[in-house]
Amino acid sequence: MEIKELGEFGLIDHLTQDITSKNPSTILGIGDDASVICHEGKETLISTNMFMEGIQFDLTYIDMYHLGYKCGTVAISNIFAMNGQPTQLLVSIAIGKRIKVNDLDRFYAGLKAVSEKWGVDIIGGDTTASYTGLAINVTCIGNAQKETITRRNGASPTDIICVSGDLGAAYMGLQILEREKSVYYQQIEEYNKKLKALEQNGKQAQSDALKVEKEAIANFQPDFAGKEYLIDRQLKPEAQGELIHQLHSLDIKPTAMIDISDGLASELKHICKQSQCGCRIYEDKLPIDYQTAVACEEFNLNLTTAALNGGEDYELLFTIPISDHAKLEGIKNIRQIGYITEKSLGEYIITRDGSEFELQAQGWVNKT
Repeated sequence: MEIKELGEFGLIDHLTQDITSKNPSTILGIGDDASVICHEGKETLISTNMFMEGIQFDLTYIDMYHLGYKCGTVAISNIFAMNGQPTQLLVSIAIGKRIKVNDLDRFYAGLKAVSEKWGVDIIGGDTTASYTGLAINVTCIGNAQKETITRRNGASPTDIICVSGDLGAAYMGLQILEREKSVYYQQIEEYNKKLKALEQNGKQAQSDALKVEKEAIANFQPDFAGKEYLIDRQLKPEAQGELIHQLHSLDIKPTAMIDISDGLASELKHICKQSQCGCRIYEDKLPIDYQTAVACEEFNLNLTTAALNGGEDYELLFTIPISDHAKLEGIKNIRQIGYITEKSLGEYIITRDGSEFELQAQGWVNKT
């Protein structure tokens, strides 16, 4: 179905017809000039994220369902990173001509799946046309008790540096997706060159050999064998809400916390800068999945670099007082990777052979 058949308001009705609110703090959801929420006795947390086609995502290899799920995850993860509970989402989309209603249905299916997983209400947003591809903005609202909110500026010397899950997998998943995309477009380019040569020579354009090549392109299947975990980490990341609940249940309040979107090194340097401290982390303590290590070897990439600067893992990096060390034994999937130091001691990684190197962060770079 073409979007123009529904119109803007018909599209909004179509996408939101089965969305209902479940949180008591949602007073008024979709359907008016503004949504109304109430968080009595709690602090309200708000975070927003932009996703631009060609920058944050590539529709060559991410389908609309996974795009919706990922956009929701990224927004929700920011609230968990403040030690809060996400409760509402606002979603705005700028839509290009090639996007159809069923594409948006799939996007909202993914968005609703991650929202339902974490008990978050979709309460509104906006839609508009776009001449430059698909653009998405997701704002997440949440709440927390004032005394439990965790910022980036609370780390102190001797605090333990912890990280959830494993690192570098999403980055290596992206490398695999980009490689298979390159193979696919290379096949198309070679086919078009042969087709053009035949036409210039006045020969039959659809030779038997070209028909075989065209069919191979139409049936192209990327090589993801043995790398499914890495692909999943890139296309369908998960927010670490369960970890937040575990920390609460064990009465552990991180002194500083951030989610890993731009890479471990970048995020740790954010904590150090805002907390006015230094750090030491250990290369042999970095949690890395076996598939990540294999992929790094295949691509001839440094494993530690991928773990430090890969990004898009959406794991949680946090610090805790050394007195809470024993409590962490009750949580699986947490690795202690170092400790906070005085600011004057700088930010360093200690390699497997005991050498110290200054921590370097790539983070986000504007390539335009």
